[in-house]
Amino acid sequence: MASFSGYLPYAFALIIAIPFLVLLRQFVHSYITLKNQEVKLLSVKSNSENKAHSYERMTLFLERIKPSNIIQKFDKGLAVHEFIFLTEKTINEEFEYNSSQQLYITKASWTNIVDSKNAVIDLLHKTYDGLKGNADLEEFKTIFIMNYMEGDDYIAATIEDLRREILIIT
Repeated sequence: MASFSGYLPYAFALIIAIPFLVLLRQFVHSYITLKNQEVKLLSVKSNSENKAHSYERMTLFLERIKPSNIIQKFDKGLAVHEFIFLTEKTINEEFEYNSSQQLYITKASWTNIVDSKNAVIDLLHKTYDGLKGNADLEEFKTIFIMNYMEGDDYIAATIEDLRREILIIT
């Protein structure tokens, strides 16, 4: 019995230490789990903010390429072909600047944005071809706007699609 009494303080310490170690392990495990959930939540929130920003930028791009906004750009003294060249160049440059936004936008919406951009550029050229170069810039702009209004408002439809998608995301 004398030999067992020498181990008694160690046994007592072990009896007290085991529950403490189990509780410490559970605390560390739950702390790590909560931190992982926090990181996931922050990444989802950040991704949602990136998506919202992308939708805002692409809506702004679409607003800028609306014919009613396009005709207000550039000097009134330009020739029609110069106006078309500068307008097409500006649209393409802004589109290229915003092309990275396709990472955050659905494929269908991105296709609609590209189609809208191309439709505006095509309308510029079709209007010019229809006039056969016999109009000044003001007449061209008027006919360009009229041609756009006679057709489908594809830019407004694309913006509306973006609005619906952003409501789903946020």
